[in-house]
Amino acid sequence: MSETTPTGIMVMAYGTPETLADVEPYYTHIRGGRKPSPEQLADLIGRYEKVGGQTPLYELTKGVADQLRARLEHEFPGRYRVYLAMKHWHPYIAEVVPQIAADGIREVVGVVLAPHYSRYSLEGYRSYTEKALAQLDRPFSFRFVEHWHDHPLFRALITDRIRAALAEFPPEAQGQVAVLFSAHSLPEKIVAMGDPYVAQLRESAAAISALVGLREHRFCFQSAAPTPEPWLGPDIVDYLQTLHGEGVRYVLSVPFGFVAEHLEVLWDIDTEAQAKARALGMTLRRIRMPNADPEFVEVIRAVVLESAGS
Repeated sequence: MSETTPTGIMVMAYGTPETLADVEPYYTHIRGGRKPSPEQLADLIGRYEKVGGQTPLYELTKGVADQLRARLEHEFPGRYRVYLAMKHWHPYIAEVVPQIAADGIREVVGVVLAPHYSRYSLEGYRSYTEKALAQLDRPFSFRFVEHWHDHPLFRALITDRIRAALAEFPPEAQGQVAVLFSAHSLPEKIVAMGDPYVAQLRESAAAISALVGLREHRFCFQSAAPTPEPWLGPDIVDYLQTLHGEGVRYVLSVPFGFVAEHLEVLWDIDTEAQAKARALGMTLRRIRMPNADPEFVEVIRAVVLESAGS
């Protein structure tokens, strides 16, 4: 990387609507420009209403970017320029790429705040970036970090969160808690396509479980979209029923496919799965999400510096 011109770091996340009025254009963007049906829109708005009207995803992602910027500037004055870009809401990737170029940045590392890679989900970030670059007279060089689920600092962070959460269960639950890893479901067809997503998830869960010292762990999916095609399972709500049938009373949710408290955590786990657990007479807790905690910023710092060759 050049020592005279700063290297750009583009921190990317999914995006989230800021108000309930934003839900329709946000959902339309996710659907590639196709408006959702009135029923689909009402369902998504209802979920946002039940979690307070919005999620803190933007503020949390901005917090990561701001802290990363401050750390890199302290360590390497003038050497890096950090930008925040979202896939489906402002600031859109298509808005940020021209800004980076206008700042004279010639080389950029892009990192998505999602640890595991799937062509179905993460390639969209690269695609939006490349489309924006194609519109520039002088495009910059772009290096995309495909995954970082196997980074030792990430695994250590989730390990620490699991240990802390297990310690909070009552004395009678110690040694009886089922540790349930989960990640966003995707269409089943990705398996036949040779996508590495499921293998990365299972490898990651097994490695973290070993670090924690667990005798066993469980794994499921969550947040499947309501489409006619089959999605990866079992779903977390259904799996709670399975665990109940095995006599499990205590469950620790580890949504390690996500790093922040957004709708998939606040609704799918804290609301929907929690209601199912209560109905079954089970105690369900989850780990504290990485969010914009300093330990998580350190993970992203290490990932981007390694990709930048520093």
